Amino acid sequence: MRGVVSWWSGVGAVLCAAVAVPAAADAVRPAPGDWTLTLGVEGRVMPSYEGSDRYVLRPIPLLDWRRAGTARRFSNARDGASIGLYDTGNVRVGLTGKIKMPRRESDDADLRGLGDVKWAFEAGVFAEYYPVTWLRTRVDVRQGFGGHHGVVGDFSADLIVPVSSQLTLSGGPRVTLVTANANDPYFSINTTQSAASGLPVYTAGSGLQSYGVGGMARYEWSPQWATHFMAEYARLASSAAGSPLVTMRGNANQVQFGFGVTYSFDVHGLW
Repeated sequence: MRGVVSWWSGVGAVLCAAVAVPAAADAVRPAPGDWTLTLGVEGRVMPSYEGSDRYVLRPIPLLDWRRAGTARRFSNARDGASIGLYDTGNVRVGLTGKIKMPRRESDDADLRGLGDVKWAFEAGVFAEYYPVTWLRTRVDVRQGFGGHHGVVGDFSADLIVPVSSQLTLSGGPRVTLVTANANDPYFSINTTQSAASGLPVYTAGSGLQSYGVGGMARYEWSPQWATHFMAEYARLASSAAGSPLVTMRGNANQVQFGFGVTYSFDVHGLW
């Protein structure tokens, strides 16, 4: 556990260093009050629960906003709803949030006896760094509320390839680390759940939750309308992969793919 604490401390130091970049670095400061809001929806084929080997189609809401007059920043399918508070072009730091859907016993026969897990909202900070214009690296650190009360860290790197003025391809590695409280509701099995489900008692810990790769193709039909296709593969690891729910009823290999559409418009005088 001391290693995990040290790791989170290192992440905090990186974020603090990014925020401390001097203001003389030409940070973007658009006129206050005017924002560009992006709304959309994605139909995504994904495991019926984390660790499942059965797949379902679910709608995923999409939300993003930026200062009006600034260029759209790259995002991948794992990014939460984000707002940049500091932007120098190659360094961007801000707030981010993500909603995690509830897990219900009725969702899948594998879950009977395990009880329901409520909606979870994750809120935190992100930092992006572009060492070159065609490569984005990003770290998100989020605290969970509701369904889980742990800390989640997402790391990603994306190679960005503009095929034309409208079509952009991107992709790269993905890594997720979590504290025990983030793993527990989804992968642990207590004595009551064991008796009701037939699965052995298990306690999920902290550390590496998954690693994999993801990619996206995005096509801009106009400044307002865009569509995209995404695909991701993740391999559950450590405590998540060792859960009896995964080893006895599911699969550590997790695949997602989806198609989405977004619409962007300006909103004036918000704050």
